[in-house]
Amino acid sequence: MAESADMGFWEKLLRIDRRWIYLAIGIFVFFPILMNLGLPVYITDEVKAVYDRIDSLSPGTVVMIPCEYDPATMAELRPMAHAVFRHCFAKDLKIVSCALQIEGVTLVKDDLAKIASEYGKTYGEDYVFLGYKPYPAIVILNMGENFRKPFPKDYFRKELDEYPMMKGVINYSSCALIVNINATSGADYWINYANGRYKAPLALGVTAVMATDYYTFLASGQIFGLMGGLKGAAEYEKMIGHSAAATKAMDVQSVAHSVIVLFIILGNIAFFASRKRKKGI
Repeated sequence: MAESADMGFWEKLLRIDRRWIYLAIGIFVFFPILMNLGLPVYITDEVKAVYDRIDSLSPGTVVMIPCEYDPATMAELRPMAHAVFRHCFAKDLKIVSCALQIEGVTLVKDDLAKIASEYGKTYGEDYVFLGYKPYPAIVILNMGENFRKPFPKDYFRKELDEYPMMKGVINYSSCALIVNINATSGADYWINYANGRYKAPLALGVTAVMATDYYTFLASGQIFGLMGGLKGAAEYEKMIGHSAAATKAMDVQSVAHSVIVLFIILGNIAFFASRKRKKGI
């Protein structure tokens, strides 16, 4: 009788309304949103390489951080951009940025201004946002000659040479490195032209689904570092000692994945247990 009741339970589990499963996942995910679980984040070599290169720079050094994400991909890449901006401003580095994806131009501009304000940085002295121009391959090639070719004026329609920071900043050779945070295939243009043609030291920050495509370029030395999705952003947050959106999102993601795996295990147990009963074993 006990065995029969037990088998009845597994059969009922197989027929459970999937909405209860969605509800259970929602409840479990709700807790890490409200509280910081502090689940461990392990640092990978490819992300640490980006941190170490930036951390080695002297105050006043110019770095370029072009950002190409939009509302559809900002959940993954915005935390990454914020972490890199914070690291640069904490080191008193100067940032040149642009956005070659038109849907994300104002997002990037606002994100850069937000993080700059946290560190008391001044536009034109500590950072400059070039804005957007179409045809990214051509823009990247032209910036390798002179930033003023595609961007004679910045996003705010002022001549670049009016800004103290831009005096003597001509092209990629004026920047210690480039960290391209990119949700598009345009990352290939930065590899082919910024690094391939102009030999600019280049690192990439991309969405998780894109990351596997760029390990080949990491192995070949065409990029010196690679950050992939929220995991990469969370690693960077940990290294700069500023836990923010990515760290919390990794807690949420870890709990959600654990609950889903648990349901998969239960579902398989229920399937085999009910099949065993039907066979009369």
